[in-house]
Amino acid sequence: MEQCKRMGALGALGLLGIIASGEAQAFEPFATDSPWMSGDWGRTRTELIEKGYNFSLQYVGEAATNVHGGYDHDRTARYSDQFAFGLLTDLDKVLGWQNAEFKIAVTERSGRNLSNDRIGDPRAGHLSSVQEVWGRGQTWRLTQMWFRQTYLDGALDLKVGRYGPGEEFNSFPCEFQNLALCGSQVGNWVGDIWYNWPVSQWGGRLKYNVSPELAVQVGVFEQNPSNLETGNGFKLSGSGSRGTIVPVELIWSPRPGGLPGEYRLGYYRSSASADDLHKDVDGQEQALTGKAFKSHGSKHGAWLVAQQQLTSRASDASRGLSVFANATVHDKSTNLIDNYQQLGVLYTGAFDARPKDVIGLGVARIHVNEDVRKRATLLNTLSGIDDYDNPGFVPLRGSEYDAELYYGVHVTDWLTVRPNVQFIKRPGGVSQVDDAWVMGLKVSSTF
Repeated sequence: MEQCKRMGALGALGLLGIIASGEAQAFEPFATDSPWMSGDWGRTRTELIEKGYNFSLQYVGEAATNVHGGYDHDRTARYSDQFAFGLLTDLDKVLGWQNAEFKIAVTERSGRNLSNDRIGDPRAGHLSSVQEVWGRGQTWRLTQMWFRQTYLDGALDLKVGRYGPGEEFNSFPCEFQNLALCGSQVGNWVGDIWYNWPVSQWGGRLKYNVSPELAVQVGVFEQNPSNLETGNGFKLSGSGSRGTIVPVELIWSPRPGGLPGEYRLGYYRSSASADDLHKDVDGQEQALTGKAFKSHGSKHGAWLVAQQQLTSRASDASRGLSVFANATVHDKSTNLIDNYQQLGVLYTGAFDARPKDVIGLGVARIHVNEDVRKRATLLNTLSGIDDYDNPGFVPLRGSEYDAELYYGVHVTDWLTVRPNVQFIKRPGGVSQVDDAWVMGLKVSSTF
């Protein structure tokens, strides 16, 4: 997901603000106001940033335990984590290339996911995940390697290299632990073509800032499923490519009453062929004929993202109530998930003694394509199995609902701890699976 990228960006901006104001200091290790747990290395780190080299190391760890319900009621706990090592280079300072920068980042994921063996029926799975940091192979990967250049006083912005489309398109923060409330949601529901962090794809994006509040951008990304393979974490060749993904997006960033907001409306189209969900090459029910599935020449969908701060405190504009919403729609002929919606609220600084703490509440609905249910019904009819408990039964899937409430404790400027409670209604969209309650803990740190 994108939490490491966002943490690193915020930390760098905060430090650069201190440097620019002439108040640079040598942060001691474990200092509460330091951007890094290990401190400033005797001001060496700040000096490197001033010369154009911004090194980063972020860590995200997520624990989860099933306290009630789910497919398997046997209680246990699971832990997943991720390290991200990065270097952002200011090419103006290093090489004299004005308005240019280069980023490289390597990630490593490990651990296990509670969703896999406790929450969802293995025959249908859990559509979301109670530990978003798990997935895409628990391995090392080249997650970012891109070059960025701006022109026309920043109005035109070009970014090319290896990265995920969700970094620039359908972008959304990842503060929640439940996947249905974290990061670019398009990548969560068309993950066979759109790869979110930590998987990277060759691609590029051209963005034009029409005004300070309005921008439009278009991208082209390689669609290469071999990038998902565990052994291809550092693959740079284009072998295995099946086509391209072209996303376009309109971004509106108003500030009503001085309060920040961001609204994104976008569309994507993939040129890679995709199999139909239930029809064969002759347009008949594939479950009946056993022939190859009908192939479609493209796959497409659209999204809407809205984020808006509604209130603020006179003493601190960053404190107050914010709301957010996400929605995606996808190709009904080829995609398991045909639509998704999300709503939530955030409150920063609810208590004067804890001005940087955040309370978050979000709810998401994930809907399985009706064609998937029709095919499952037909398969069960053909096999003569109507007992859900029979291993040969194909579960009938509808909508899954995921909700999370967290309290984000801003322990220090380099450490945030978010205890959370999650509720999953109909895991996997299967009505026979008990609704699940999960207790979680998400830790985010910058070293």
